[in-house]
Amino acid sequence: MDARDLHTPVLLERCVELLAPALDRPGAVLVDATLGMGGHAEAFLERFPDARLVGLDRDTDALRLAGERLERFGDRVSLVHTVYDGIADAAASVGLARVDAVLFDLGVSSLQLDLADRGFAYARDAPLDMRMDQTRGTTAAEVIATYPEGSLRRIFERYGEEKLAGRYARFIVDARQKAPIERSGQLVDILVAATPAAVQRAGHPAKRVFQALRIEVNAELSVLERAIPAALDLLRVGGRIVVMSYQSLEDRIVKRALADATASTAPAGLPIEMPEHAARFRLLVKGAELASDAEREANPRATPVRLRAAERVRAA
Repeated sequence: MDARDLHTPVLLERCVELLAPALDRPGAVLVDATLGMGGHAEAFLERFPDARLVGLDRDTDALRLAGERLERFGDRVSLVHTVYDGIADAAASVGLARVDAVLFDLGVSSLQLDLADRGFAYARDAPLDMRMDQTRGTTAAEVIATYPEGSLRRIFERYGEEKLAGRYARFIVDARQKAPIERSGQLVDILVAATPAAVQRAGHPAKRVFQALRIEVNAELSVLERAIPAALDLLRVGGRIVVMSYQSLEDRIVKRALADATASTAPAGLPIEMPEHAARFRLLVKGAELASDAEREANPRATPVRLRAAERVRAA
């Protein structure tokens, strides 16, 4: 299996453009906090021959494939098996206290979506796993089997923004009393049966529920809330961060973290801002940047992307 056949990097040229000023110097370090199959990482290593990469991923399959893809870059590459809120420890483990650039490409990877046995895709019948790191943690099947109805409703509402959350939770609890729900196909059938025909015409009934389960299984939002501030703290002055989100819950967390980092800490009412209160970062793009029509056509997985970026302008 060749990683290049499974993955087209989203907004690659824009990411290169935004991070280039931080990486175009000897010894610069990029942390790819969501390495995946290494598409972005490979491009950066090719275009910045004096730069070094630290690649993080919780998915051991992704690390293996990315490692094969990036092997030709030798000791310029360090790969670390970790969740991205462990970014500071990962950098320290390879002798780094500060880095020049950080890239986050959030959400489920192409590998996880395309390999049916991972259970992420509602369009393919597979075991209900959904763990990004298959070496540890609770599976989606275990969530479906053990969570009370109220807890299922809560995660469908919170993480899937699902209007039929209560109805879906009730149908799942009723169904699991008759037989274990262990495969994605079983869950899809239950959700379809629970969905009024008029609602089904507005989109697949399983889409938001599968998103919610994936976020719950992998604790994605709580991890992200810790990861963005940790990544900002790791950047040296002049260092840059780019974050690509694919759904509104992620983007809100990123937006809030960057807003805090780019705000003055001066108390209200001071006639002048003291240097120690000046913002530590400045935004590099206005709001959330979307993919162009051409990019969406060439790579449909870019359709929901929201890109945000910032640069450190002052030491802590």
